[in-house]
Amino acid sequence: MTEVGDRDVGVVIAAVGAITAHGRGAEALWEQVRAGQVAIAPVRRLPMDHYQTTLGGEVTDPGTPGYDYAPGVDRRDLTIDYALTAAEEAMAAAGLTVGADIAAERFGVSYGTCHGGWRSAELALRDRMLGEPVDWRRYTFVPPHAGAEALSAAFGLKGPVLSVNTACAASAHALAHALEAIRTGAADAMLVGGSDAFTESAFAGFSSLWSLSPTPAAPYSKDRAGLTLGEGSGMLVLLSRQAAERTGAPVLAEVLGYGLSADGYHPTAPHPQGEGAARAIRAALDTSGLTGDDIRYVNGHGTGTEKNDSAESNAVRTALGEAAAKTALSSTKSMIGHLLGAAGAVEGIVTVLALRDQIAPPTASFTETDPGCGLDPIPGTGRPMVLDVALSNNFGFAGANASLAFARPGGQGAPAGAPHGPGDDIVVTGFGVITPAGEGAQVLWDAYAAGEASGQVEDGLRIARAEFDRTAAGTARERRRMDKVSQLAVASCRAALAHAGADGDLGAVAATGVVLGTAIGPMESSERFTVPVLAEGASEANPAVFTNTVYNGAAGHVAMALGTRGPTSTLTSGHAAGAAALGVAYDLLRAGRAERLLVPAVEAFSPATLAAYRSIALFGSAAGRRYTLAEAGITLVLERRSSAERRGAHIHAVLHGHATASDALGIGRWDPAGGGVERAMRGALTTAGLTADQIGTVWANAAGLAAADRPEQAALERVFGAAPVRVEAPKRLLGEPVGAGAHLAAVLAVGAWQAGGDRRPALFNSSSLGGTHTCLVLSPATLPDTE
Repeated sequence: MTEVGDRDVGVVIAAVGAITAHGRGAEALWEQVRAGQVAIAPVRRLPMDHYQTTLGGEVTDPGTPGYDYAPGVDRRDLTIDYALTAAEEAMAAAGLTVGADIAAERFGVSYGTCHGGWRSAELALRDRMLGEPVDWRRYTFVPPHAGAEALSAAFGLKGPVLSVNTACAASAHALAHALEAIRTGAADAMLVGGSDAFTESAFAGFSSLWSLSPTPAAPYSKDRAGLTLGEGSGMLVLLSRQAAERTGAPVLAEVLGYGLSADGYHPTAPHPQGEGAARAIRAALDTSGLTGDDIRYVNGHGTGTEKNDSAESNAVRTALGEAAAKTALSSTKSMIGHLLGAAGAVEGIVTVLALRDQIAPPTASFTETDPGCGLDPIPGTGRPMVLDVALSNNFGFAGANASLAFARPGGQGAPAGAPHGPGDDIVVTGFGVITPAGEGAQVLWDAYAAGEASGQVEDGLRIARAEFDRTAAGTARERRRMDKVSQLAVASCRAALAHAGADGDLGAVAATGVVLGTAIGPMESSERFTVPVLAEGASEANPAVFTNTVYNGAAGHVAMALGTRGPTSTLTSGHAAGAAALGVAYDLLRAGRAERLLVPAVEAFSPATLAAYRSIALFGSAAGRRYTLAEAGITLVLERRSSAERRGAHIHAVLHGHATASDALGIGRWDPAGGGVERAMRGALTTAGLTADQIGTVWANAAGLAAADRPEQAALERVFGAAPVRVEAPKRLLGEPVGAGAHLAAVLAVGAWQAGGDRRPALFNSSSLGGTHTCLVLSPATLPDTE
């Protein structure tokens, strides 16, 4: 494993792939973009009545990817199709043989999307409204993580698999998290990118916000009228520099660093002065060893809306200082539209190819300079420039900001390896706990210790609902802007900060961030918004509800309510989402990106979500009726030990390491032998520097579904053999809190230690229902031999 702080862990881009309104292929995209060609036209695939516009950057020839993730299903999902199509191009161009050049276990996936498979949900909802039968397998395409698991299976990639949902910054965040996975030694290569397809909800929602332009978007122009939606996918193959040299893979560019931040300002509008965006840009420069004087070109977020373009321009000026006057800022969205969750990857690809060909791409449709923007938009066609480094910006709903720094290989000013930050123990200093058992860690422990089962049967499915004091989420007016999952997030984060003694000690605005995990996410709001639109049309679109339909909406509400401004991201790795969030937070803290991170895992059920669960054969069986789905809002406060000790915080546990592995068998499929779970457990032990016989307790993923529980049990027997280890399965009693399982177990483990239980380190297992497995190792603050 590469030590944190090593400056030699360079990360390179070997190949790229894309499908956009400019057609299939990254080179087709680049040739049209550099020429300033606009591919925005009337949308043909969706009904476009009653929107502000009929225009979009539509993929007119989607084709069919080679990998069939949906055998026998009557409808495929375009978001997944686009991702696979772009990935096929990127993987072929990289020229790597998985298993020979790069071990399958060392090759992972990091995938960003805004909507996930929501178009599949729209079609299923409409069929149900018309009384038509719906193939239950179509529901498995809806979760964002389905795309990540399809990519993993298509190419046999068994390393870390992540899905990221930070709205329009999603695939930029996916790139950042992939960079950390390689730098920390968790992977040698990552397939990274994003995908989104048109949905009726998106057109209705942006129309309700009066954000769509009746003509092709003209970012940074004085007479701009709004944004244009686009669709498609961009995928990149990232490798460590050592792996690229060993395999002879091509090198298009280097990824130097990134910056993540939160605005904490408004659900949809950026801070007028771009304060959050400026922090992200400065962090990208700082972590890349760059200054403002090194930057001559920025591929901007550039949506074409009045507030976004001026805020971004202000952010660039703030971050680059006087150097901004000589910096070009252009928008790819002017030609292909806003690809939402795929924008970061596609625009990153354009930035990489600009570095390769030494041409800065233009802003199409630009007319007259807006004094509120004022930077050079490169009107017309691409401009030849000497480019050694460049930035790519993406900013999303709920105030999620990301900036990425790329370099031409060996270019002047490109550092040999970016500093990765100081090594430090990562500790748990507080909890906020809301479960069906009640509020607080002690209430949860008492229920578990007493053997109190949660839940009751609702129409054939056992459900455990979490009720709590909603005033903890804010005033009545503030709560009206939140759905239940956001209220759970804010209330549990507020309680966690108080428990950590940090509610009055957030420190510098950039020192505390939020990394949230959720599988179900905003389904309550998505259903409330979409059903009236499908039934009655765009006139029924409610803008107040639409702002909560993004998966990172809950994290944004936390930032707005509590004033956190540091790195903020949302992980959606299915039933392993909370564990994935803890792993990402651990890496961010170890890299020195923050002093403290709130890590909430939140889940709440909507009627349509439960209907989908009931329709899936696994949950409708006799075994499924013994399975309990539980709502939850559980937050852990993670800190660098140095930060915790500096403020005299009580340390409840130490997080020693984590690992993620994939079965790579496809959507909704597990390895019945438990191979992926075994590799994740062994990987977590290795990163923690421990052996199996040093583990006192395993907090299992087991929740009562034999298809998932039996493989885990087989893996446990192989990993631990005759070693005396206690196995706890709290979800069989308290219910499966979907993405919050790792958090549930962590709080119970601390309760067990406090109650006099085995104080040796513990292993925590979490698995998605599609074979993504994340394992973590925690111990008490002091181990038995040091007490």
